[in-house]
Amino acid sequence: MQDTYPRPVGRVLITGGGSGLGQAVVRAVAEAGGTPAVIDRDIAGAGDGVLARQADVSDRAAVERAVAEIAEELGGIDAVVTAAGIDRCGQLGDVAADQWELVIGVNLMGTVSTVRAALPHIEKVHGRVITVASSLALRALPDATAYCASKFGVLGFSRALAAESHGRIGVTTLIPAGMRTRFFDDRDEQYKPGPDAQLIDPSEVARTILFALQQPQGVEVRELVVAPEAEPSWP
Repeated sequence: MQDTYPRPVGRVLITGGGSGLGQAVVRAVAEAGGTPAVIDRDIAGAGDGVLARQADVSDRAAVERAVAEIAEELGGIDAVVTAAGIDRCGQLGDVAADQWELVIGVNLMGTVSTVRAALPHIEKVHGRVITVASSLALRALPDATAYCASKFGVLGFSRALAAESHGRIGVTTLIPAGMRTRFFDDRDEQYKPGPDAQLIDPSEVARTILFALQQPQGVEVRELVVAPEAEPSWP
């Protein structure tokens, strides 16, 4: 039986909630009357009064501990948003192997570990998983083998999860283009967006996540592509 729209946002676990898109999702969830909780390496930006646990999402054991502590303190988890992500730009032979693998560890394996740890709680309430992929989950660019591999993986994981869990939880994959965040700050200049780059404000992307979270049970937004109207690279 379907409930009504908008569905209460509830208790939402957000990885990467200390900055960027994750931080914007924390604010959007709180403004909508929900209860955000954060897992991040740096939780200083999570916000006053927001439940937060410090953990590197590439560390599965640390993620499992953090999810368990958050679920216990909140009395459960209604949804997960996997916004934690990193990048290491450069040609395959130029990016150190450990750094290349770290991108996979954070972006793909961190997503999987968080969802796996939270799944029993989400299934109890027929809740939702929202994974954050990228426009580079749909198209490939040079000097981005690690990031593309990780985000193609997130998209494949999410589609398979939706197929195996239908009727028990909702699964949405967010596919955003570039956003105005600190994500690009540690890149070499050649890999930073230029002054004319078309970037989205993360608060605008957070609103689309809120839309997916508020869909009534039985209605699914499977994939959400969010891009600037004039982005020249789409599709």
